[in-house]
Amino acid sequence: MVHYSEADGLNSSYTYGLSQDEDGFIYVGSDNGFFRFDGTEFKQFGSKNGLKNIEILNSFSIPGNGMFIISFLNDFAYLKKGKIINSDRNPELKKIKFNYTTLSHINGNTLYLYEGDNPKNILVYKNEKITTIPLFLNQNTSDSYFAFDLNMANGLLYISDKDKKKNIEVYNIFTRKKTVCNISIEKNAMVTRKGDFFIVKNGRTIDVYKVNHQFHFKKIASYTASENIHRLAFDKNSRIWACLENGGVLYFKNSFTEEKGLSDHVRLMDGYIIHDVFADMDNNLWFSTRNNGLFFISDLFFRNYIHFPVKNNSSHITAITKNGNRIYLGYNKGKGGIYHNGVITDIHLGGNSQMENKAVFSDGNTIIFGLSRNPLLYNTITGEKQILQGKVIKNMVPYTSGSVLFCTLEGLFAYNYHTKSYKQLMMGDRIYTALPYTKDSIFAGTFKDLYKLNTATQKKKPFLEGYYFTDIKKLSDNLYAGATNLNGIILFKNSRVIKKITESDGLPTRQIKKIETENEKVFWVSTNYGLSRIEFKDKKLKINNFTHIDGLPSNVVAGCIISGDTVYAATSKGLGILSVKNLLSQQESIHKKVIINSVKIGNKHFFDLDIPLTGKTPDNSLTFNVSFPDFASQGKINYQYKVEGLSEDWQTGSSPNITFNSIPPGDYTFKIFGLGYNGRKSDASTDLHFEIKPAFWQTWWFKLLLIFIGAAALSILITFYFQKKRNKKLETLYYEKKIAELELQAIKAQINPHFIYNCLNSIHFLLYKKDYNEAENYLDTFSVMIRKTLHYSEKTFMPIKEEAEYLSLYLNMEKLRLKDLFDYKITITENVNDSWTVPSLLIQPFVENAIKHGIANLQDRKGNIEVLFQHTGTALCVTIEDNGTGIGKKSHSKADSFGVKLSEKRIETFRQLFETNILLEITDLQEKEKRPGTQITLYITPYENQNTGMHH
Repeated sequence: MVHYSEADGLNSSYTYGLSQDEDGFIYVGSDNGFFRFDGTEFKQFGSKNGLKNIEILNSFSIPGNGMFIISFLNDFAYLKKGKIINSDRNPELKKIKFNYTTLSHINGNTLYLYEGDNPKNILVYKNEKITTIPLFLNQNTSDSYFAFDLNMANGLLYISDKDKKKNIEVYNIFTRKKTVCNISIEKNAMVTRKGDFFIVKNGRTIDVYKVNHQFHFKKIASYTASENIHRLAFDKNSRIWACLENGGVLYFKNSFTEEKGLSDHVRLMDGYIIHDVFADMDNNLWFSTRNNGLFFISDLFFRNYIHFPVKNNSSHITAITKNGNRIYLGYNKGKGGIYHNGVITDIHLGGNSQMENKAVFSDGNTIIFGLSRNPLLYNTITGEKQILQGKVIKNMVPYTSGSVLFCTLEGLFAYNYHTKSYKQLMMGDRIYTALPYTKDSIFAGTFKDLYKLNTATQKKKPFLEGYYFTDIKKLSDNLYAGATNLNGIILFKNSRVIKKITESDGLPTRQIKKIETENEKVFWVSTNYGLSRIEFKDKKLKINNFTHIDGLPSNVVAGCIISGDTVYAATSKGLGILSVKNLLSQQESIHKKVIINSVKIGNKHFFDLDIPLTGKTPDNSLTFNVSFPDFASQGKINYQYKVEGLSEDWQTGSSPNITFNSIPPGDYTFKIFGLGYNGRKSDASTDLHFEIKPAFWQTWWFKLLLIFIGAAALSILITFYFQKKRNKKLETLYYEKKIAELELQAIKAQINPHFIYNCLNSIHFLLYKKDYNEAENYLDTFSVMIRKTLHYSEKTFMPIKEEAEYLSLYLNMEKLRLKDLFDYKITITENVNDSWTVPSLLIQPFVENAIKHGIANLQDRKGNIEVLFQHTGTALCVTIEDNGTGIGKKSHSKADSFGVKLSEKRIETFRQLFETNILLEITDLQEKEKRPGTQITLYITPYENQNTGMHH
């Protein structure tokens, strides 16, 4: 029996009516509110939750409408989807105003409420609405009625007279007619209807009536208790529970429908005033009490223990053995017992009644009770008792025929119960267990080591060190199982441990008391945490654990015996007799599902889980509050769960609050199984879909916008970077241009003196020849030439037209100086616009070079110089050609002249400064065309105007 009190969360000791809803929750009415219990946790509903009256008498489950709550007198309410609905939230409840005891009747999803004393109407509660059916009972004002049952299937209200003993009447609420029945009840009697049966309680008497045709009552059973009964309760198997006024309850084993009377009963719960007894949907029993909280008994335990056929079976058993079809028991207080054919016969051993049995041995008519001091020999036929030599017994093990081994604090002894003689086998050690190994060898265990003892030589040698064995059994040839005090089960062979079985393998504890073999592959172990069955199957270990939940009288098991399909367990609360087949065939799954009570998304709580559940980042953390109302597991509940779409890994935990933090946006399904006692799993998962919507910064359009902004920012940064780089380059170019301009000016400064120097040489030559007229003409031309040279030297570019005029002026001046030694021709083709510009003073040095090095020294022919401006389609082409001696004839070629070198510098400067590409070609016509002369070609291409080939 399990007791629930304030320590478990039931914050009230004064409990009233019990009920259960369609999900399996247990509801408890109390003087301190309304409680819901899921087997693990009590949820309290009080004034803070909306109850106007916290003294709750009872509740009823209305399918689809939650729990209707009956409070003391008025202030009714109901619980729906985890919330209390009172008359403020639903004004319909204000229609319920009763002055006396409230009675109820449920038909489907409809609740009918009426007063017990002089009911005036019937209130119908359906779909959270209240309607009224009027009653017309008190047409005669002298009549006073008490209503005790309503059957809405036929519209019949059963009533009795309050003031005098009269026969029961049945009132039809539709036709308003009364029908008199064949029995009467006492004034203060309480009547309860169950189907076709009426159970009447009057003081100490219980009468059971069967109703025929709604109006004829036949008494089929009656019982009168020795004390007053204050309330009757009924379970689903139609058994009566009579709650006694002075404490305790009478349980009648036979159903009241069997017409066998009510004499076979059991008295339980002595000392407790029982208010209500409730059998839940799994037949587990619940008891509400006055000032003692709530009690629970599982159905399996109740059937195996309360319905157990053996009498006087509650003693603390500390030893057990078997001989034939009898089970021999040793108790903890100087007493033994023999179980046979469903009866335990007690054997009083005399002496110190506090002496505990450490072991029991039986052979034929001889029983040896291994009392902790002075073992006792008992003859089952004569009843003779003989106290054996004083030994402090720790264990007792069968030895050879007619003898037994005593494990004592003084050593190991063999006792022959036929000759009544002892043989000392091992001295000086405290022996706690022993087992014959071979004919001449015995295993003997101390509190720390296991020895192999040679009985012939009485010599011992260590076999396994470091283990405190409490029991040893042989499983098969040379394979042994040892029960230890701290190390679980040790399987050993040939002085070698081959397996340790502990909690990690499924055992409930490492402290093992006894071992019982079923066969060479199966054995049972006894512990303070119940029984465990260990099986080796296909080289795998399978462990089944059994406790009081499975029907054991107690979890404190001193040992067990296997006989066929039955296991006999010696427990601290009597002998347990269980079917091995039934234990092993228990349902591997539980036909229940996990209930999701609520879901918290962010800071918002959802109790109505029928609506779509959605959250939004950053409120994307979820907490599921769950319950698994498998009460037989008695709180040993775990959960296995996962969120599909988030992870495919199952997680396991015991907390009813399961939290997932920072779930990314998406659609998910929460799946959960319940894990009950012994790891049994709910047969189906509970699934709940939910959605986490993205915050605006997680949406695709925001991400696209971010990409666009990022790309734009990157573009700006790149542009800024290259702009900065370009500005730096431009700044570098600016300074380079400045340098180039200075270089150009320097070149011009070199060109002008060179030209003037040549002209002055010519004038000097004319004056030397005293050709004054020519010198005068030359000086006039020279002065014009000087002015133009100074003018054009200030300009960077000059039009082709002016360049041609300047070249003509220069050639005329040189022709005059050289006495018409040459002729010249300047041609501008039609496809050349004479307003196009070319670098100033670029062509003149090449013309000068042609005169000086090409034709000045000709003797056999007259010189000829041609300057041609033409457009080739991609560039302006300027050709300077002479018919002079050519490059190869001179030691100093035209390409090496000072003026050409200056021009080449100017060409490079123009390329850097003005992005004007000038290509210079010098051709020896003798080599190329087999005629005298040199050809200079300049290709001028502005980079910024590839189509026109020049600046505009």
